[in-house]
Amino acid sequence: MSTQTPDGTGSFEWTDLDRRAVDTARLLAADAVQRVGNGHPGTAMSLAPAAYTIFQKVMRHDPADPEWTGRDRFVLSPGHTSLTLYTQLHLAGYELDLDDLKAFRTHGSRTPGHPEYGHTAGVETTTGPLGQGVANAVGMAMAARYERGLFDPDAPEGASPFDHTIWAIVSDGDLQEGVSAEASSLAGHQKLGNLVFLYDDNHISIEGDTATAFSEDVLKRYEAYGWHTQRVEPAANGDIDVHALYAALKAAQTETERPSIIALRTIIAWPAPNARNTEASHGSALGEAEVAATKRVLGFDPERTFEVADEVLAHTRRALDRGAEAHAAWDKRIAAWRDADPERAAEFDRISKGELPTGWEEKVPVFEAGKAVATRAASGKVLQALGPVIPELWGGSADLAGSNNTTIDKTSSFLPKGNPLPEADPYGRTIHFGIREFSMAAEMNGIALHGNTRVYGGTFLVFSDYMRNAVRMSALMQLPVTYVWTHDSIGLGEDGPTHQPVEHLAALRAIPGLNVVRPADANETAIAWAEILRRHTTDPAPHGLALTRQGVPTYEPNEDAARGGYVLFEAEGGTPQVVLIATGSEVHLAVEARERLQEAGVPTRVVSMPSVEWFEEQPREYRERVLPPSVKARVAVEAGVGLTWYRFVGDAGRIVSLEHFGASADAKTLFTEFGFTAENVVAAARESLAAARG
Repeated sequence: MSTQTPDGTGSFEWTDLDRRAVDTARLLAADAVQRVGNGHPGTAMSLAPAAYTIFQKVMRHDPADPEWTGRDRFVLSPGHTSLTLYTQLHLAGYELDLDDLKAFRTHGSRTPGHPEYGHTAGVETTTGPLGQGVANAVGMAMAARYERGLFDPDAPEGASPFDHTIWAIVSDGDLQEGVSAEASSLAGHQKLGNLVFLYDDNHISIEGDTATAFSEDVLKRYEAYGWHTQRVEPAANGDIDVHALYAALKAAQTETERPSIIALRTIIAWPAPNARNTEASHGSALGEAEVAATKRVLGFDPERTFEVADEVLAHTRRALDRGAEAHAAWDKRIAAWRDADPERAAEFDRISKGELPTGWEEKVPVFEAGKAVATRAASGKVLQALGPVIPELWGGSADLAGSNNTTIDKTSSFLPKGNPLPEADPYGRTIHFGIREFSMAAEMNGIALHGNTRVYGGTFLVFSDYMRNAVRMSALMQLPVTYVWTHDSIGLGEDGPTHQPVEHLAALRAIPGLNVVRPADANETAIAWAEILRRHTTDPAPHGLALTRQGVPTYEPNEDAARGGYVLFEAEGGTPQVVLIATGSEVHLAVEARERLQEAGVPTRVVSMPSVEWFEEQPREYRERVLPPSVKARVAVEAGVGLTWYRFVGDAGRIVSLEHFGASADAKTLFTEFGFTAENVVAAARESLAAARG
């Protein structure tokens, strides 16, 4: 049977082999969950026709080259239904074989319980925490538009080799999470016409019918966001109407002025005779009897498991041929583009390799020693200096750009055609994320996953709480995103404890794989930015810059700051008797305390440690040179909880920290009131010296 496509240029074919392939995918999901004894079979069974239609009939991809620049992207936001994706990857010819499906959710397999980026070929992002896949997809769509602006901005719509579509399956659970609302609102505002959501409207969650908690008209909500909306009703038998679905998908792809969402009514666990439309099928194995009964309904042998007929696999593996054809056609287009624009082609080659432009380091500013500069201001000057020479560097703020100093170009805002602001440019440098911290972080993850740009985003450090799970996902995927967190202590002053971070530095340092960098001054800030840019490709990881609101003294630059910890001022008059370790705005307190201790005849070393994580990467010999094991008297100084510092100061050490919330007053008053003074650091040093002597 065939259906005419919406543009009238061809037909959609659906054969018995297509139907058999879909049923095969359904039963592979049921068998995989049954074999391991746990998992989420129901949604994978009901969504099999939709996922199959996307992978086999609509999406541009090449299973032989999962990293192909010209591919569409696919995001499975409800990661619990990972078998929806794994079965299609297997059938299409990605590096995922039947044994991998049999090893579902077992240690070391390529089919973990939720899809993991970098672990399984064809998985574009790690999903599991609901809603974040929605925001990842929005970020990918933003990155796709910016990429087009970098390399082919003048091409007619749909004519550039950099034009592609971001497809995402989203669920009731995704759309209940607030982060999806944040991201969807921004996507509508940005008119991301390269973004298509397929909403699995199955009315089932873990607690049963979604009528327990979810009754809004989702499509009206998305219409209000500015999205193109469609609804696809089930076929007469209750299954997905693949012809109607295909028409809707193609109509969504044709709509380039707005993002699109298609509400697809499904029946979870279809066509299991007893488990369908039940919450039990959402998160539990169906049971051997029900799996066998489902196989009988579909005309499969109930005694066989993981059955994939040769003719079915031969049919679905034609995706490899279609992918090769699409790839070859794209290669011709990109070759023609290269010939027409060799300068941009050279930029594309550089950027796609993760290389920085020649001479970029010469543009990193050096700040005059002795002058007081807020590190947030220094960061802004670094961005403005590097912006003109690193075009792939872009970013913005969650509506705090004036405070975060994250505006890389005041004349160029990433905003769609039709936006009334004079600086609006669909390919602009400065992103306005809006007051949406959580989705900003998840969108940054999507931007990084898409590739070919370098993204940063800013807010106040205290609001990293809002972002935390997306920051965790940055670390889990080892994505080179940069968080610019300003107003990093009680030093922000009068806004009071709701805005003053206390536990945040320690909590962020507890995330494995996240590098927190709290520079002492303007020059450390510049060195930190340069190091982050270098690590983008060679050692990808997320970084969080914690920056001051208030001015702090500027010291002579020392490139050892890029090692995470270094000797800022050496002890005079002999081997150091005490080491003062400090970060950020407290470094100058340690420097002042050192002067007083030196005057009293106590040789004192000051170690600035902008990044604990960078420091701990260094060879042991270097670390022990900076913090000699023989020097037991140590003091760590940081305007936050002291949790980080116990392992550095040892039994005889002391920590000058803040173990309670702040207050509303000017910064000078608060630092004095809470003991962040040179006098208090000196007193702590004397206590440590006494303890070290025993």
